Amino acid sequence: MNKPELLAPAGDFEKLKFAFAYGADAVYAGGASFGLRAYAGNLNDNELKWGAEYAHRLGRKIYIAVNIFAHEQDFAGLKDYLIRLTELEIDGIIVSDPGILSLARKETPDLAVHLSTQANCTNAASANFWFSQGVRRAVLARELTLEELKTLCPQAQGELEIFVHGAMCMSYSGRCLLSNYLTGRDANHGECTHPCRWGYALVEEKRPGQYFPLEEDVRGSYIFNSHDLCLLPHLPLLKDLNLASYKIEGRMKSAYYVASTVKVYREALDVLWEQGETKFREKIPSWLAEMDKVSHRDYSTGFLFGKPGAEAHNIETSNYIREYSFVGRVLEQEECVAIGKGSECGCWIEQRNHFREGDEVEVLVPEGDPWTFRVNGLWNLDGEETDVARHPQQKLKIAAPEPLKPFSILRKVVPARS
Repeated sequence: MNKPELLAPAGDFEKLKFAFAYGADAVYAGGASFGLRAYAGNLNDNELKWGAEYAHRLGRKIYIAVNIFAHEQDFAGLKDYLIRLTELEIDGIIVSDPGILSLARKETPDLAVHLSTQANCTNAASANFWFSQGVRRAVLARELTLEELKTLCPQAQGELEIFVHGAMCMSYSGRCLLSNYLTGRDANHGECTHPCRWGYALVEEKRPGQYFPLEEDVRGSYIFNSHDLCLLPHLPLLKDLNLASYKIEGRMKSAYYVASTVKVYREALDVLWEQGETKFREKIPSWLAEMDKVSHRDYSTGFLFGKPGAEAHNIETSNYIREYSFVGRVLEQEECVAIGKGSECGCWIEQRNHFREGDEVEVLVPEGDPWTFRVNGLWNLDGEETDVARHPQQKLKIAAPEPLKPFSILRKVVPARS
């Protein structure tokens, strides 16, 4: 079986570069319009151009989400946008709306179309219908079990893609009306406010203002709060399905999240396909330990082994599990040159969260194992020594026992709350 493409989220141009640095074969991103992540950084026209050039220079691919559920007014400017994506040699667009698909096939026939998971494709007949309409790849609905996948995949007459990691939505294939109803922001136009993560209580109609908790918890109840998806330990079960692409969710997540998850799944796919399942099983504990170091909710297998029940939801809190803090990233050579410090690039970083001299930090690197050191020297851009990195995205020189490679990430343990 061919090794599947590892597809990573690129909420902005920085995350795109981190995804490729840590081993993604392709990224998916959104432009300034027509995508379902309005609050991701997204890519403006220049960044779309840079992103396509950057991906292709590395021999990788970039797909652009055009997956809103379009109303009549949404078609204004869409034709020109699709033509622009074709001119930029974007490798494909991700579409859920049949009208957008029809327009794309008519006006930009050379632009590959991938069917979005929002189209909730759950069977081979549906997949083959979309393939007959010119879709090259179908991103299957997340509500499919392993047994359903085993039946569906051999019958499909085109490429198939599934999600293997990331946040799950409590609505069927992500089609949600809660945000629009409660806040006026339409999830199906990329403006979701995630009300499924809010606390809820029961109110009896004749007792307004009296709130009865649905669970005995003073903080409230989070009845829609689904766990995050993590299929990492079960990749061997998916191997024989001959899927074209494994997708990681997270265009709204940090560059640290992208780097860590992509690194783990890159290693896992390479080991499974090239060294076999026995070696893969040996590595699972260390990979799962790495996955626990990024901000996440409790992990689950989603629908893979059947319809998830209460065990796949956290009804006590909507808080993320955060054991490590992303405190800095190592600057690239060109960034160091831009601040006049090119000869000292190895130790120049950009601060992302508060840390100080004396802290022990761990270095996540694109290739190889993480390593730790204690910060024993910090200098600002003027060469003045400082004992703390307190300013957002502050550029600093840091003393390290060995050179820090570009795209390395610095993180530190978050102290446990008493």
